[in-house]
This record gives sequence, structure tokens and C-alpha cells, in this order.
Amino acid sequence: MGNLINKHQLKNFGVRTAGTLAVPALFVVVIFIICAAQGVMVLTSSSLFADFVCYAAIVTLTTFALSINLGSGRFDFSLGSMATLSAVASAQLTYSMLGGGAGSGIVMLVFSVLIGAVAGAFSGGLYVILRIPPIITSLGVALIFEGITFVLTNGTYIMSEVQNDSMTLFRTQWYLPAVIILVALAAVYFLFDRTKFGYDYKALKEGQKVSINTGIREVPNAVWCYVICGALMGTVGFLQAARNTYISTNVLNFGSISVMFTAFLPMFIGGFIGRFSNDKVGYLLAGLSMSLLNSLFAQLSLIGIIDSSSRAIVEAVLLVLFLIFLNNEQTCRDLVTGRIFKKWAEAARERKAAKHSREDK
Repeated sequence: MGNLINKHQLKNFGVRTAGTLAVPALFVVVIFIICAAQGVMVLTSSSLFADFVCYAAIVTLTTFALSINLGSGRFDFSLGSMATLSAVASAQLTYSMLGGGAGSGIVMLVFSVLIGAVAGAFSGGLYVILRIPPIITSLGVALIFEGITFVLTNGTYIMSEVQNDSMTLFRTQWYLPAVIILVALAAVYFLFDRTKFGYDYKALKEGQKVSINTGIREVPNAVWCYVICGALMGTVGFLQAARNTYISTNVLNFGSISVMFTAFLPMFIGGFIGRFSNDKVGYLLAGLSMSLLNSLFAQLSLIGIIDSSSRAIVEAVLLVLFLIFLNNEQTCRDLVTGRIFKKWAEAARERKAAKHSREDK
């Protein structure tokens, strides 16, 4: 009996491991084949690897933020505006205090997280007070935050405030964004998988009316979700500023919404991986996969094979293909294993038998 249990556990562990690593491994294999065919290489220098980790952090944290509210049916268009406003306000505040001196990068990161959390609290508070659909609230909040950003900067780029040695470290040293990824992953995992808040969040997500009837308080839980999303997007705004060496404030009329669309494909991929392990780990692996794809695009653009428009089309096609796979998962599995041909043969035999039965009658 013990041997049977061990074999079952070993098989289960193998299936979970294979399911967790299948999609990232597929990305690696396909990208390696494309690199070999085009004669290019990715991550060949320390600067390229640092950019890879930084972009992975941006995608992963944005995916965390998007999935938190979207999983509860709250579509939040204000994520990008939170990131931009947090980065602008924290950059100006930090520069006025330290003048871009030593430690300004760390201070700006702290301010970005705090300002993002406050922005998230405002968005969540407005949602629960107005009691209108969250998608409408988020559009209004996005316009408000974009307007505040424009007022703070007069529409000009933020450059000197983020172009200093302290900020450069976050762009050139891969371990700093890696630490941010690990801290964010640990915080999100602990909050949503190991606390009463997280248990209440999952209960509300699965059955809101039943959960409320059992005594779970929906309003505080929703507001805290917005606060966490805001803190994550504040971090994203900081990382974008460090990676780009400037902050674009031309975000009026929903110009900031595009940030959240970078997280749609990794969110679906991460959700699929999460079936075999944990959805947070899935989002991380999906973020790493998308960052690797971004590194490939960067190399292909240097030799004139792909441009920004083509890249957008490729990512859209990948999203559509993955959604098709999710909605036809069993058919795809049967096609890979060859079972679909057996099913077709059995169906043909059944139709033939039914036809003979009708003729005999």
C-alpha cells in the first residue's frame, strides 16, 4: 500500500511539475529556434539580462494587480494612471528632498509604493461609495489621475529627476528588480493564500451572496484589494521610470490604459499554469516568458525583421490562440495524443451501425 501511495504521489508530482514548466519551456524552445534561424542571440550581455529582469518585474507586478480585481469581476482601467501618477509624484518629491543624490532610488521606490497605495484607496473608496459598476468608476478615476499628472508636470517629460546614479542601479543591476519580484511574490502569496483577508477574498470571488450571508465583509475586502493593486502599480511606475530613464506624462484621454494590456496574455497563461502549482507562481513564470519574448523582439527589431506594429499583432495573435486553446483544451489534448482520431473512428462506426439498424427495420 505504501509503495502504491508513493508511486501515486510521485506521478502527481511529475504531472504538476510538467504542467507548471510546459508553457515556459515552450517559449524557450520556440525562441531558441527563431534565434537560430535568424542568427541572433538574446541575453548575451549583463545589460540585456538586467533589462530582461526589469521588464519581467514590470509585467509580473502588473499581472498581479490586474488579476486581483479582475478575478472578482472588477475591471480596473485606472492601473496605468496609478503607475504614472505614483512615479511622477514620487520623483518630484524625492528630487526636492535629495536632489538626485545617493539613496534617491530607494526613497523614490518607497514613495511610489505609498502614493500608489493611497491612489488605490481613493479608487476603491470611490467604488464602494458610489456603488456604480467598477468599470465606470475606473474610467473616471483614470481621467482624474491623468489630469493630476498633467497638472504636476504641465505635460512635460520627467527626466532629470530620474536620471541619477541611484536610479541607474535599478536599470543596470539585475538583482535589484529580482529582489522586487521576490518581495512582491511573497507579499501577494502571503496576503491572498495565508491570511483571513485572502480566505475572505477567495470566498467572495466564488460566491458573493453566500459569503456575505456568512458574515464576510465585502466592502473592506474590496478597498484593501484596491490598495494592494495601487501599491503594486506604484512599484511598476518606479520600475518603468528606472528602465526608460524618463517618465512620459502624455497620458490624457486614457493614454495610460495601454499599460494594463501588457498583462492580459501573461494573466491567462499564469492562470493556466496555476492549475498545476499556484497562480502567483504562474504569473511569475508567465512574466518571465513574456520578458524573454520582449528580448527576442528587441533583437529582431535591430536587424529590421519586426517593428512595433508587427509586435502588437504577434502578441494579439498569441492571446487569441491561447484563448482558443483554453476553450478547446480537451480537443487540443486529444489531437496531440492521437485520441481524436480514435474518437472520429468510433463515431463513424456508431453512425454506420445506426444506419444499418435503421435499414434492417
